[in-house]
Amino acid sequence: MITLGALNDITAIRHAFFTRTGGVSTGLYASLNCGLGSGDAPAAVAENRARAAARLDMAPEQLVTCYQIHSATCVTVTEPWAPADAPQADAMVTAVPGILLGVLTADCAPVLFADPKARVIGAAHAGWKGAKGGVIEATLKAMESLGAHTNRVVAAIGPCIAQRSYEVGPEFPRPFLDESPDLKDFFAPARRPGHFLFDLGGYVSRRLVDAGIAQVQRCPNDTLLEESRFFSYRRSCLRGEKDYGRGLSAITLLP
Repeated sequence: MITLGALNDITAIRHAFFTRTGGVSTGLYASLNCGLGSGDAPAAVAENRARAAARLDMAPEQLVTCYQIHSATCVTVTEPWAPADAPQADAMVTAVPGILLGVLTADCAPVLFADPKARVIGAAHAGWKGAKGGVIEATLKAMESLGAHTNRVVAAIGPCIAQRSYEVGPEFPRPFLDESPDLKDFFAPARRPGHFLFDLGGYVSRRLVDAGIAQVQRCPNDTLLEESRFFSYRRSCLRGEKDYGRGLSAITLLP
């Protein structure tokens, strides 16, 4: 698993951006696939989730994830739910110790948040659609409702698809440029005429900074190119594979 110094320095929490290694799944899902929505064997996914929780000294029933829909919806968690009861949302916050907030990604950016003074944490699944739609801001608003202050929040962006690997079509930049001409900085020309390379991690970082977070740290990894370490939706699409695994990123508040 990967941890980042910005969150490691906060003694009130534990966190991890898990790689795909260390699980029991096979084939397309090898090996630590934690995605309940994948076509993997449910027993294997359950074992993988239990192994990930155990790495953070948590029981499997303490891990909560959502039915992710690329939205800006954030929910406040007061007690763990069963996987079958997971709400449709893309971010969670809590001030309750002993709950492990988890987000699932396979190229999208996982973002973990903590306000150490207020003892409030959050986790968000930020693909381009969710990030543009406001999932970062929705998470911070929900944290503030629990007593957090944005200027105290530390945010860490986990492994996601890198700009060099994220080619988009000619129509893709326009909604971003309509939002702000400055967002052109997150697009570079691709080899194919009229196509672009989009910097998802950079865009998510900009949204965090613009929202008022002073301390933001990013993982440098590329989920598409680093096949031995990460799952990738785009890689599976390029190969014509029928499905893909999902990696887990998680954070918990200690008692």
